[in-house]
Amino acid sequence: MTPQEIAEYKQRWMRDGGYAVRLHSDLDIEGKDWCRRNLERHQWSFRPHTDIYEHTFFFEDQNVSQQFAHEFNRWANQ
Repeated sequence: MTPQEIAEYKQRWMRDGGYAVRLHSDLDIEGKDWCRRNLERHQWSFRPHTDIYEHTFFFEDQNVSQQFAHEFNRWANQ
């Protein structure tokens, strides 16, 4: 997929909601690394500073969001 195709694809599934997992802001690098190792770029998205000390990761698939939350269960909120 080209970067443009990835952006358009993400816009479609995020418009329908996606599955959000909030993560402590200190773990943004670890969260991104997990996503890069386990997913394709079009399957996840990251929004920084969605709350105090918090970033939000969005996933196309609910099972993946649950795996991510389980991996970071002490610091993640769904």
